[in-house]
Amino acid sequence: MKNPTHRFDTHYETHFANRVIRCFRQRPDSVQAMLQSALEHNPEGDAFVFQEQHVSYRALARQAARAAATLHGLGVRPGDRVALVLRNGPAFMHALFGALWLGAIAVPLNAREQGAGLALIFADCTPKVAIAEADLVERLHRGGATQGLAALFAAGGDAPGARPFEALFEGAAVDPPMALPDQEDTAVLLYTSGTTGRPKGAMLTHLNIAHTVKLWEKAMDLRFAERSVLAVPGSHVTGLMGIIFTMLHMAGCTLIMPRFDAAEFNQLVANENATSTIMVPAMYKLCLMRANFDVLDLSSWRVGAFGGAPMPESTILEFQERLPHLRLMNAYGATETSTAVTAMSPDHQLEHLDSIGQVLDCVDIRIMDEQGQECPAGVSGELWISGPVVIPGYWRDSERTAENFIGGYWRSGDIGDIGPDGYVRIFDRKKDMIIRGGYNIYCIEVENAIAYHPDVAECAVIGVPDPVLGEKILAVVCSRENNLDADTLRRFCADRLADYKVLDFVHLQAEPLPRNANGKVMKTTLRERLPHPETEPC
Repeated sequence: MKNPTHRFDTHYETHFANRVIRCFRQRPDSVQAMLQSALEHNPEGDAFVFQEQHVSYRALARQAARAAATLHGLGVRPGDRVALVLRNGPAFMHALFGALWLGAIAVPLNAREQGAGLALIFADCTPKVAIAEADLVERLHRGGATQGLAALFAAGGDAPGARPFEALFEGAAVDPPMALPDQEDTAVLLYTSGTTGRPKGAMLTHLNIAHTVKLWEKAMDLRFAERSVLAVPGSHVTGLMGIIFTMLHMAGCTLIMPRFDAAEFNQLVANENATSTIMVPAMYKLCLMRANFDVLDLSSWRVGAFGGAPMPESTILEFQERLPHLRLMNAYGATETSTAVTAMSPDHQLEHLDSIGQVLDCVDIRIMDEQGQECPAGVSGELWISGPVVIPGYWRDSERTAENFIGGYWRSGDIGDIGPDGYVRIFDRKKDMIIRGGYNIYCIEVENAIAYHPDVAECAVIGVPDPVLGEKILAVVCSRENNLDADTLRRFCADRLADYKVLDFVHLQAEPLPRNANGKVMKTTLRERLPHPETEPC
């Protein structure tokens, strides 16, 4: 599959009613068109590999069509939502493409989300069918998420009130034709909590996805039949957009890890000739630290993107020494941008360690002040981002869409600048957010969970540096009766939050939290008071 040199030519188009944006002239029309192209050009090639199970594009399409037929028989129609509460594995891939084959909107959800969060999301997107891991079905029932479903399927075992996952592929005597959606139709809903703690569904359209995979193709110099390791959740924007859909676009292979383990990752790269990766910096460091790194043939591993935190210079230098052919590149994006909007050329990584790279094709980033005016050169402000990768808004939430999207620009909440050489830097987050191991954790959501405990008078959550995860979660808590302990509070939060959001450290104190004249907790003051907090680890 050789693309002509003009495959990245651009021009302006009008989309989403009133946005005039630069787009690639040559691009896929939809996710379905990418699947059709992969079937045409690489039918017997690996679509994905999972624990030595190789599934070709022909086999993936066959199962997707059967799943689509079953979903159609249950009343699912184009535009209906199908929720996927699945871990990385074959069930996720077959369910995802089965829903998309039919033209339904796939709603991949983090399998670590708890019942209350799942119930809120289900109430918002009202899926017609849900497909979940068998051990998570009870969590759905307990949270009330299963009410109103036409059907619930359980993967990996039996579960009360659920049909076996295998039933999704039975009885499809006549496969429905693959849907041909409009490029502005929503393909996927990805939920993000946001600063209010209330989930909001980012509407990723086929237009967004088509441009995302083109950007990854160019930035990472991807090739036909590329092989990329999925070591992050497929339900996350990075895994879904940067790996699964991008490999589909390249008629390539997604090498699926059920969970990240550095030694197993190194072995997978060697065994399956992996060529590319997208991970957080801590994962790369852990790969270097494993004893099998130097004894395996990792020569196929050509390019590795990272984001979510800076890559330490020492890690980059160690990779250069031990794996000199691997090109590391920083990238920056968000769910609302469908993934990366800036990327760092690997050749200039060490020269610009404080930068997230340069703006990618078709993307426009403006540095704006609090009044919505563009900042003068050299003055920092909020990054406003536009382009064909920026979503049209949030699912059935006109208020928060209007608040976060202005004139086609998404207000990122990140504070930074763009230098005269075009390199973008981020100095701080306007949003009160912690990035722990690549996961975005909004402090308000954790604070709300803590505040439900009857012995908590007030609390504040801040991030503390961690050499492996980037940041960990510290809760400063004032108890009503001074009889609260960290273990009790952690167990209380574990029932209400995804496990990666549960407290790492708790600082219990009798004195009130510092507040300004408007009554807002001054977290900067908290950090100054606790530069090396005497925390009680959970």
